[in-house]
Amino acid sequence: MSLREIIKVPNPFLKVTAQPVTVIDEDILTILDDMMETMYHANGIGLAATQIAIDKRLIVMDCGKTKFETQNISEEEYNEKIKDEQFEPFPIKMINPEIISLSKNLEEREEGCLSIPGYNAKIKRPSSLKVKYTDENKKDNIIDAEGLLATCIQHEIDHLNGILFIDHLSKLKREIILKKAIKEYSKN
Repeated sequence: MSLREIIKVPNPFLKVTAQPVTVIDEDILTILDDMMETMYHANGIGLAATQIAIDKRLIVMDCGKTKFETQNISEEEYNEKIKDEQFEPFPIKMINPEIISLSKNLEEREEGCLSIPGYNAKIKRPSSLKVKYTDENKKDNIIDAEGLLATCIQHEIDHLNGILFIDHLSKLKREIILKKAIKEYSKN
């Protein structure tokens, strides 16, 4: 495994629509491993292949999981338990992810991006979804996701479609963030 460079705005590759993976071979598996290592190194929770200038429909995530069972407990109990709980790693590697259903309920969540480091904004997205994908073992999967994981999946699939989280903001907010970010990144 090796670290890859995460490209930043205004790099035009961030606007590329990624191509489907047709063969899952050692090269694809290496890219997924490198993406996971790169994401962890950058303290992120998700990374799309387009963010490392690779034109493939690949995403990796790790939103963690808690060490306790959450079934049959109230939201209050969950919130109380989560205060003191540690999260365990829960890495997910998706090849050719495709959202097959989205909740009509929207949830606003603070988002950031490894390609626009240092800038966050509140974005409204569907609160839950169903996504199908192939994993690194060539197995087809479907996940029902909600909360942070649902947001992360949507954010990363947006990347594969050439969409940044700031594209969900008003034109004025988007341009302010872009202008500041580009100025800051050009100093480095």
